Amino acid sequence: MAKILLVDDEKEFVEMLTVRLQKSGGHEVLQAFDGEEGLRLAQEKKPDVILLDIMMPKMDGREAIRRLKAEAKTAAIPIIILTASVSTKSMQEFAKLGAFDFIIKPFSSDQLIAKIKTALGDLAG
Repeated sequence: MAKILLVDDEKEFVEMLTVRLQKSGGHEVLQAFDGEEGLRLAQEKKPDVILLDIMMPKMDGREAIRRLKAEAKTAAIPIIILTASVSTKSMQEFAKLGAFDFIIKPFSSDQLIAKIKTALGDLAG
């Protein structure tokens, strides 16, 4: 079982994904609905992996990644980008910022679980 921080401003999407992650592996899912809240929860709760949307209010995903990777407490946490559209250029930018992987919406639960398992190794269960 892993502790997963899910940061996305679409509340229905977050609720649906939370249920899927809990059922698929009994994962503990922390929820944040904007970048600032996600950053605060990451620092306080130290999740095993972060699922991060790019387009959000208050602080977008790009700035959240920059801040997460700049802090010693959160720098090593793998970040998987959740996005509706990714160009090769933006994928390269996120990789340079420190993103572990990407998943393009819509996606299947199986795709997401596979990426989480890759990010976590044995922790993902």
